[in-house]
Amino acid sequence: MGATWGTIGGVFGVSLGVTVLVVVMFSLGVAAWARAGGGVPRHGARRGRSDMVAAGAAVVCFAACLAIAAYGIDLIIPG
Repeated sequence: MGATWGTIGGVFGVSLGVTVLVVVMFSLGVAAWARAGGGVPRHGARRGRSDMVAAGAAVVCFAACLAIAAYGIDLIIPG
């Protein structure tokens, strides 16, 4: 029984790519959340359109990270 090095390399490449994708998406989510003010309005001021867009982008980025993590757990745990 031999190792199929091409398959092992493919698994390594996909796992590295997904890891980089999750880290980038989470970092973008944190940056967008900070730009939105962390969800807290500034001293009673109304939230502007850019704050709402940044908060929405943060939610989308965090949801993508959660979806990728849930899919990975679904692959690992037989159901």
